[in-house]
Amino acid sequence: MEIFEAVIALLLGGAALAAVARRIGAPYPALVALAGAGLALIPGVPAMVLDPELALALFVAPVLVDAAFDASPRDLRVNWRPITSLALGAVALTIAAVAFVARLLVPDMPWAAAIALGAIVAPPDAAAASAVLRQLRPPHRLLVILEGESLFNDASALLVYRLAVAAAAVGFLPTSSVLPTLLVVTVGSVVLGLVLARLSLFATARIQDVSTAVVTQFCTTFGIWILAERLQLSGIITTVVFAMAASRRAPEILPARVRVPAWAVWEVAVFVLNVLAFILVGFQLKFLAANMTRATGLRYAGIAAALTVVVIVARIAWVTGAAALSRWRCRPGAGGTSARRDVVALSARGAAVVGWCGMRGTVSLAAALALPAAFPHGDLILVTAFGVVLGTLVVQGMTLRPLMRRLGLEDDDTVDREVRLARLESLRAAVAAAAECPEVGTAKLVRHRYELQLRRAEEDADANGAGTMGEPPAVTAKAPAPDRDGDVAVVRAATEAQRRRLVALRSDGTIGDAAFQRVEEELDWAELDWAQLVR
Repeated sequence: MEIFEAVIALLLGGAALAAVARRIGAPYPALVALAGAGLALIPGVPAMVLDPELALALFVAPVLVDAAFDASPRDLRVNWRPITSLALGAVALTIAAVAFVARLLVPDMPWAAAIALGAIVAPPDAAAASAVLRQLRPPHRLLVILEGESLFNDASALLVYRLAVAAAAVGFLPTSSVLPTLLVVTVGSVVLGLVLARLSLFATARIQDVSTAVVTQFCTTFGIWILAERLQLSGIITTVVFAMAASRRAPEILPARVRVPAWAVWEVAVFVLNVLAFILVGFQLKFLAANMTRATGLRYAGIAAALTVVVIVARIAWVTGAAALSRWRCRPGAGGTSARRDVVALSARGAAVVGWCGMRGTVSLAAALALPAAFPHGDLILVTAFGVVLGTLVVQGMTLRPLMRRLGLEDDDTVDREVRLARLESLRAAVAAAAECPEVGTAKLVRHRYELQLRRAEEDADANGAGTMGEPPAVTAKAPAPDRDGDVAVVRAATEAQRRRLVALRSDGTIGDAAFQRVEEELDWAELDWAQLVR
């Protein structure tokens, strides 16, 4: 009962800290991390040890599904080089640097344990950076790179993590089997994710009850992770592939009355899991602190501080070097034009932001909590992982906003332009569909409403097509209460035409998922308004 009461109180405290973080422009995980660290110092707080097998499935699977569902394949394809560079190169450099320094500081630490520690702290968490950057409206490409990296760096780091944990358990790892194992795990995970996405969509299309649909979504998420792990595949790769594949068809299958509450539930669930991860680490640190001498605690804190510097410097070095190399490759040729086009080429200011956005988060905590009980130097690794997460969130998270202001990077209006285009095209489709419906009752007035919305959207596009975002057209404005079946028929035909056009724009790459989701949300609320009026 004490633990339950403490968790409830701390969840409430986490909500309050998130509100404070929004007010001061800091990532809320930074404040929650400080609160988690404070748990280890508060007398009377109960100690608790989490089941290692539960940690990754509980904390990582829902967060990954939420992030992957919002990812834009079009934007990921365009920026695949910088994303791959960060997800593979930066992660590999960080693992190597952390393992090397850890061995210098703790000579008796086995290489497998040092590599596992490196893999735990290697993948940054884009959620913390995005929480700050979205308020500052940076160029859209920076957000795409950071969020795309966070989808794939977890997979690369945790594959190394699994191999290192296995090697520590048996004392060695046959190098000849590493590459075939990685290949089988990767291909098998991709195939499994695609198959499960089809099966999930088939089942979801037949569920009309909101509560049942949301519960099914969460159970499916955990079930996919568990199944992948039981098959000795990668839960992360399977989950990411599943979510990205399912997101392509979900808008055509899920009705608005299911999608709107589901989005709200997922947002709350991800927030609660992030807060809960820091709370549980605080409980576990309390347990370790009770059995640790002052000298040992200071030694662990020093190692954590040193490795925090290592992960920050390693990322900055990789990003700066890769961006400089790309700009050199894209330098003007003899004719004054660039000899080649390389989308890796971040500007110096863009590279500075990407390099500084190296905050660690939930994945690192979950991986540290998931270590087997008898893992070599497990206590040190847990304390160090939490120290790196805390250090990067506080040092980098709290200074990201001033850095962005000093660099002067501004929004390039990419998403807003696509939103205006999507509104315009979807309204044209709505007007065309409404024109084909018979003018029964007040259906003519409903059709005229769509024509007015289209006119406003055209004016908005002309006025703001290359500038800032103006007032949106009244896509979600409530219409007069329908009193004839013809009204409902017009609205249904127009809404279906809008959705089809919106899906087509995303499918052919005209708009990305960020614009798609904004306009889809507007259509959802408009549809729900009409459904409420019809009742």
